[in-house]
Amino acid sequence: MTTPEAEQSQAETADAAAPGDAEVPAGAAAQADGARPEERLEKAVRAAEQALIEYEIAVETFRVEVDNFSRLHHQKLGPMYARLDELDARIAEAVAARTGDPEDIRKADEARARVMPMPGVEELFHGWMDDSGLFPEAVAMLTDQPVRPPQRVRPSDEARKLYRELARKAHPDLAQEADERARREEFITRVNAAYARGDEALLRELAEEWAAGPKPEEQGPSAAEELYARLEWLAQRKEMLTLVARELEESAIGAMLRLAPDDPDRLLDEIAEQLLTQVAERENELAGLLAQGHGTSADGTGV
Repeated sequence: MTTPEAEQSQAETADAAAPGDAEVPAGAAAQADGARPEERLEKAVRAAEQALIEYEIAVETFRVEVDNFSRLHHQKLGPMYARLDELDARIAEAVAARTGDPEDIRKADEARARVMPMPGVEELFHGWMDDSGLFPEAVAMLTDQPVRPPQRVRPSDEARKLYRELARKAHPDLAQEADERARREEFITRVNAAYARGDEALLRELAEEWAAGPKPEEQGPSAAEELYARLEWLAQRKEMLTLVARELEESAIGAMLRLAPDDPDRLLDEIAEQLLTQVAERENELAGLLAQGHGTSADGTGV
């Protein structure tokens, strides 16, 4: 297993060592083979795209490894950690019961608080219900009903007049070309929505918009501008992936994977053995405390 940053470094080293990639002035190259000015920029974009794809593959591969190891870690070691937390709480409680010291009682309360509590009903259902049942808003959402009935709107006479005029002028059936029909359909959709709300002011704005005619098409960027924009996006994407990879590598599970990259299962077995030893030690300690509480020593003899 290798981390994404390691794979990226190897790929960059290989690219740097590749033969035949000596730097040539753009003008000289274009004059020598008649290439377009954007050709070297296109090559840079293609190379950056391929490098990004490889880096994304490396990051996703590592993420899957982290997720799988995290799941195995939870399945195999989770119960042991829970048992240790419970034993720590019971030991602290036994000590507090025996001494009655306020500090020991405080430590016992803290140890018990660290044991995972059972979430309440509202927490489980994210505020949708409590002990009495579902909230009205939740019932409405689950049955596809509006939370509150919509207010009835009666458009004014002027709104009805504006609506009729716009519908007659901008109706999609008046279009002879597909693009014009699409423009009219989008416009009429906004007209219908404004009329449904009785929004006279918006209908006036839409009437002015229609009278002004379609907006002239904006001149698109040049080929070189598009290529530069693509390179900038690729760089931003690479930076974002680098942050994701760093978070994975610096996470607790990622750090554990780095300890045994070739055999993570062995690492789990070693940690399990250590936890089992700690569990046995805690159980012996608790048994001793409970025996003292009953007036006997750990071996069952009288004090």
